[in-house]
Order: sequence, then C-alpha cells, then structure tokens
Amino acid sequence: MAYRQGANYLRVAQALRARIADGSWPPGHKLPNRPALAAEFGVGENTVRQAVELLTGEGLLEGFRGRSRGTYVRAPRERAALPRTVTPIGSPDRLGLAPAGSHTTVESESTARVPAPPEIASRLDIEVDDLCVRTEYEVLADRRPMLTATSWEPYALTAGTPVVLPEGGPLAGRGVVERMATIGITVARVVEVPFPVLLTRETAQILGMAPGTQATLIQRTHYDTSGRPVETADLLVPTERWAITYDIPLAPSPVPRI
Repeated sequence: MAYRQGANYLRVAQALRARIADGSWPPGHKLPNRPALAAEFGVGENTVRQAVELLTGEGLLEGFRGRSRGTYVRAPRERAALPRTVTPIGSPDRLGLAPAGSHTTVESESTARVPAPPEIASRLDIEVDDLCVRTEYEVLADRRPMLTATSWEPYALTAGTPVVLPEGGPLAGRGVVERMATIGITVARVVEVPFPVLLTRETAQILGMAPGTQATLIQRTHYDTSGRPVETADLLVPTERWAITYDIPLAPSPVPRI
C-alpha cells in the first residue's frame, strides 16, 4: 500500500506501533530491514528511518550493533542504576561506571598524536593543537549499548613509555591512576561536571536510540598532586536507560565535645 506524500513517516510509525501493541511483534522481535519495510509501505528508506527513529524515541524500539546488529522491539523496563564509585586501583572498570549485575564489555580505539581542539586544550591546560592520545570507548552491558566515552591525554606525558596507549601495552585497561603511577605521576583527584544534553544523530546511532533523546554528558578530568591535568574525558550516558548514582565514602568524623 503506497501512502500519499506528506508526513508518511507518521503513518508508517503508526502501522508499526499497532503491530507492537497487538502483539504481532512481541518484545525481542527483530524488524525487517529498511528496504523490506520501504517496499511494503511504498515509501523511501529515509521515511522508514524517520518512523523507526520516532518509535525508538518513544521507547518502543531499540537498536543493537555488532553480531546482533538490527532494530528490535524493546521489552518494557525501568531505568537501571549506574553506580559512580571511587574505582580502586586495578579495577577492570577503568571508566568508573558499571551497572550492577550486568556483563560489561568495552570496545576501544586509541589514536596517538591527535592535535588538541580548543576545548580539550583548555581542559588539559595545554596549547591548541598540542598532540594528544585520544581513546574512544563504547561500553556494552548484556549486549546493550550503555555509554560512549572519549578520553584525551597529553602525548608529552606518556610519549616513549609503555603506557602511551591506555588500552595497549602491559597495563592495558588498568585506568588512568595506575598507568600514570608507573611513569612517576601521582593522580591526586578527579573532577566531574555533568551536563544535560541531547543525542546527535551520530551518538544516537551508536547507542541505538533516536536523535534528540536526553542524555547526561560527564566531563571528567584527572589531576596530579601539583594540580596539572593529566587526562580529560567526555562520558555520554543515556538518561532514559540509566540513573547515575554516586556512592561517595566519607572518613569517620571525631565526636565533638558538648
């Protein structure tokens, strides 16, 4: 059945929504690919993409990458807690974010000698275009995209050392604190600044969500004992799926005399 010109994607979305509502497409059902749906409804593939993005934004569909690549009917679920903790040295959770009870996998790609853009240069207290090591992460929990992160380290700090690549060498994946310690740099503190943002088309595709979906951007920076920034990162967490919770240990306080 071909639709008239206009908001065709809304009509396609309504037809797909009805299949989900009446159980024709149960949770976990994999949708036909775009060419197949476009042929069925007599529309272009871009119209199908818009319809799928609309239903993804409504929480009815979700996308996966890798071996399970495709769009699926999403099972109803509540937001899961994503604990933010003080990560101990040697923890495999090098990003300091891991959902309880989930099997977490990390995919990463590092590039050395990348010129620092202005914002990153400001955060690392270096000059614009100074060389950095950039590492891009994609974190999955139980096959589901959890978050993305992009980390930047001044190349001058680690150049010529075994830890120049965060995910390569003898301390691959051990985290900023432990890696820096091996080259004589003591990381003393980390500062995090969260911002509400909307997913771009590129980040939405990676996370299997619709563009414009709300997310939390955490700008994280590690500092050494002299106050010098040694790493900064942007962690992008979709708020629809995860409630970021902070677990901050406190030192015992002496009982005051009354």
